[in-house]
Amino acid sequence: MNKNKLLGFALGPLGSAAVGFVTLPMLAWFFSAEDIGRISMLQVATNFAVILFTFGLDQSYAREYHESADKPALLKAAALPGLVVLGVLLAALLGMAPGLLSQALFAVDDGALSAIAAASIFATFVSRFLSVILRMEEKGFAFSMSQVLPKLLFLALVVAYALAVPGRTFFMLLAAYTLSIVAVMFAYAWNTRHAWVPALAARLDRRRLRPLMAFGFPLIFGGVASWALMAMDRVFLRQLSTLTELGVFSVAASIAAAAGIVSSIFSTVWAPTVYRWAAEGDAQAKIDAVTGHLLAAVVLIFVATGLLSWVLALVLPSTYDRVQYIVAASLAPPLLYALSECAAVGISLARRSLYSMLASFLAAALNVAGNYLLVPRLGAGGAAISTAVSFLLFLIVRTEFSCRVWRPVPRARLYLATSAATGLAVAFVLSGERHRGLFLWLWAGLGLLSLAWFRPSLALALQAGAKLMQGARLRAANVSPQLRRNGVQ
Repeated sequence: MNKNKLLGFALGPLGSAAVGFVTLPMLAWFFSAEDIGRISMLQVATNFAVILFTFGLDQSYAREYHESADKPALLKAAALPGLVVLGVLLAALLGMAPGLLSQALFAVDDGALSAIAAASIFATFVSRFLSVILRMEEKGFAFSMSQVLPKLLFLALVVAYALAVPGRTFFMLLAAYTLSIVAVMFAYAWNTRHAWVPALAARLDRRRLRPLMAFGFPLIFGGVASWALMAMDRVFLRQLSTLTELGVFSVAASIAAAAGIVSSIFSTVWAPTVYRWAAEGDAQAKIDAVTGHLLAAVVLIFVATGLLSWVLALVLPSTYDRVQYIVAASLAPPLLYALSECAAVGISLARRSLYSMLASFLAAALNVAGNYLLVPRLGAGGAAISTAVSFLLFLIVRTEFSCRVWRPVPRARLYLATSAATGLAVAFVLSGERHRGLFLWLWAGLGLLSLAWFRPSLALALQAGAKLMQGARLRAANVSPQLRRNGVQ
């Protein structure tokens, strides 16, 4: 993938993070922690529905894309089964028990809320397949704009609520959130109409569906385990704690997701790139190099977040004071997951998806046990600790499985650096409030060690930055004479 395409994909996570940094404080100030917790539960349910009802066929589509001569038929075979099953299930649920979905997610029995939540779930499912099309076609700018513009719409609605509506309700927040999700779907649909319109007329070949299911079906179980790994914290907070604690945790996780833009960029471009490398027979050395550079980025993001977390107390209401101590541990899910995608890519290249499922189950089991023990005592902090440690286990186990089914990779530095960052983040949750000064020194010390340990990656990053700046200066120098010739001062 060339630099222009990479930049196109990077614009989405960067723009989304920028909008999120503006949106999140506004939500925290103008809506209650309970309402933010309710939206978090909708996100949990949506992720579960997408993981379960794609049947792993979204990943099968990505895996077979470059080797398929009939891409419209491939898309139809991958998307249609889950689309039909999910649509029928949601319609039946709304028809038979209108308030059940709302009661389960929001602790409110309301048929209108259930209908809005169902629309959000269905739109997210459709967007999943449409986004994979853009990723595989390496259309980074279209992918990014489809991400950023709906978030701007959500921000505009929140601003409108803040300025014009005195009594803000959860119904209003849910409506704004769902409208932005539906806007994502329509944006993706417009940008991929060249792919899905022919797929509507394509013939569904059962012989094509069988190998897709053979690859994707085991991923259902692994996907559910991954969902449990990522969502058990919110489920246990909902059941064993309060909606306020869930809201605090959700704010910390949302900030961490914004800070983890490296993960978003990497996850977007990695699958199509590494599969192309494998098809060209030039993957091993490149994967090792990318793993090293990504590890450097992950550890330094942990360090920067720990050092600057005090800033959050200046922009969030006092209800969320504990977020500054939880946010570093909340980085573990996006960052360690992205790192595992790189370090353990051999599982996908060897088509041994069962091992990904086993790694997910082991880590999910630890997360369930950890949340059960820690959430009643520590609330949002306990959930953050349990999830962070579980993702560290997930990274290690998944990497070891990859070494077993594909080839050994260098991993001593990988395990030491991620264990140090995760361990310090967990300690920060437990003791950061009492020993703030000490932890500033500890984060700084880890940062200095990382600068020494990852010198090659940092040198490469500085070199790339210098080239970008030089290119920008050259373009500006070329533009200025043209502006003068056109009479622009």
